Amino acid sequence: MHEKYGKGGARSLSILAIPPGPETSWLRPRLRGERAGGGKRGWGARSEPPGPPGSSSSGTPSSPLPPPGQAARGGRSGRRLATEVRVRPLRGDGLRTKMAERDGEEATVAEFHKKIKEAFEVFDHDSNNTVDVREIGTIMRSLGCCPSEGELHDLIAEVEDEEPTGYIRYEKFLPLMTEILLERRFRPVPEDVLLRAFEVLDSAKRGFLTKEELIKYMTEEGEPFSQEEMEEMLSAAIDPDTNAIHYRDYITMMVTDES
Repeated sequence: MHEKYGKGGARSLSILAIPPGPETSWLRPRLRGERAGGGKRGWGARSEPPGPPGSSSSGTPSSPLPPPGQAARGGRSGRRLATEVRVRPLRGDGLRTKMAERDGEEATVAEFHKKIKEAFEVFDHDSNNTVDVREIGTIMRSLGCCPSEGELHDLIAEVEDEEPTGYIRYEKFLPLMTEILLERRFRPVPEDVLLRAFEVLDSAKRGFLTKEELIKYMTEEGEPFSQEEMEEMLSAAIDPDTNAIHYRDYITMMVTDES
């Protein structure tokens, strides 16, 4: 073999055995010991196949070419512009959000106005947009608000005419009651708190209080109920068959009515 082909015979034979084509074109000069840029290199030098198109001669992928028209923007400024385009919100989004919030508030106020008017009209017996001042507490409780007697007196003072007549006009009551509902003032006591309070009064753990016990506790302990409030509570709470209040059922009824 050496006599026929010389020292490079084995390599020359190998070159001849490689079919020509783009897939093998990179291998032929390396078998000859040539450098990619021309000239010779040692046969023992390490030859590596090139990477995929777009990679450097070391096989490390090179940076892809930017799309047409992008190179003119510059490197850093182009990236900053692209980031701003992705991150900066549309100006119309904030406006649409505010409009949606305003529409939601207007719908809530309209719903409150409807409920207030319906509750007020129940006690407007003469249909002249006025109610007896003594009915204001009942109207507020029907709307899910439970002010104390002191708070109720302060509220009535806000909506009464300069010269009290014993009646409250709807046009004065409406804005005050709307504000109270929007601010969620005078919310009722939670169910578990009510239950614990009744259980404290029911020292024998019977699950009920007699009518006499209820009247005693409600008129003599803490902030006393007025006679009218006491009668209203008794009519709703007392079981006529047992003449007692089964407070678990009563609490459930109150919570259901408030919801």
